[in-house]
Amino acid sequence: MLIKMPIAKSAAVNNRTAKKSYMLAVALMSTSVMTGLSMSAQAAGLGELFGSNSAEQSKFLPVDKAFQVSPITKATAKGTRLSIVFDITPGHYVYKDQLTLRFPKGLSATPFTFSQSPVSINDPTFGQVPVFTQKSVVATTTLMTTNGKGARNAPIVIGWQGCAKAGLCYPPEKIKTTVNIGVTRK
Repeated sequence: MLIKMPIAKSAAVNNRTAKKSYMLAVALMSTSVMTGLSMSAQAAGLGELFGSNSAEQSKFLPVDKAFQVSPITKATAKGTRLSIVFDITPGHYVYKDQLTLRFPKGLSATPFTFSQSPVSINDPTFGQVPVFTQKSVVATTTLMTTNGKGARNAPIVIGWQGCAKAGLCYPPEKIKTTVNIGVTRK
């Protein structure tokens, strides 16, 4: 009888431990399943935004489909004219004031001129701002050296940002290019 009693207590203790272990395992599995479902839902949400699911049409275009941006250069007597052509998909716009140029020391640029006039909108991110909504806009500047000599393969970084009217602002974009700048003639 002494032997049975400890065995019975031991079995009861082991039975409770087994139940606790089972409950812990069930809790961990359900947490893991819920986390997996949550991550799948988040991934599906992002896929719907940007069209990773080919069976469904996405709500927003990828940035390179919404905006086609191409730099064009031409040598002039005053330096090199840099034209940045924006082909804007309907339902999208480009911020005028987010268009920037970065270039090395020893170069300068004239202020941008634009082929179209911007329109003013009340943007949720920046407030009242000028934007371009037209199908095609060209921003033009003239690059020159500050020492009067030419420059070969000068690195230029064009910065810009656009949004979809449906409510998505794309992150700021950068285009890297090189420009040859001839000797300025007077």
